[in-house]
Amino acid sequence: MKKLYCFDFDGTITYKDTMFMYLKFYDSTKYRIQFLRHVPLFILLKLKLAETEKVKKSFIGSILRGQTQEKIEQKSKQFFEQHYPKIVRENALDFIKNIDRNNTQSLLVTASLDIWVKPFAEELKMELVSTRAEFKNGIFTGNFVGKNCNGKEKLIRIKEEINDSKYDKIIAFGDTSGDRPMLKWANEGHYQFFH
Repeated sequence: MKKLYCFDFDGTITYKDTMFMYLKFYDSTKYRIQFLRHVPLFILLKLKLAETEKVKKSFIGSILRGQTQEKIEQKSKQFFEQHYPKIVRENALDFIKNIDRNNTQSLLVTASLDIWVKPFAEELKMELVSTRAEFKNGIFTGNFVGKNCNGKEKLIRIKEEINDSKYDKIIAFGDTSGDRPMLKWANEGHYQFFH
């Protein structure tokens, strides 16, 4: 029986949202300053008066724009080493460790950036489907390649990743409204399964 597992990352298999954690880890001083500057935008976002992608791009860019890919990858590795497996839900980890890898394809599907999620995906032996950071000449531009990988975009990106592969069963795990299209599409959609 050929299965496809689609796991959301932040909040589903981790206890916390990794974006804020990573940016704070990367440069805590800059993070504090930019967080305060972005508070009005975060409020507009909560009130649904601002676009998630624009606010996210602005906040991430305010801390990481102009940084080298080499430094970002180094910091991401350190971030992973410091927080894995502490931030991963134990029952999620147990579940993932017991996946029959011979007949299963596993995707880590996240709105978080590939920058800091990649080491987690590698450790969990999953292919990464995420928001992609744009680098030019080895420098982060502050932009994304394509759209923010959330909501309907998650499903578009999953379908691109699996191409025309056929599965006997597709099982998805998520914890927010941004995971709904993926959960509805799957044969089995599990909401807050590991909570």
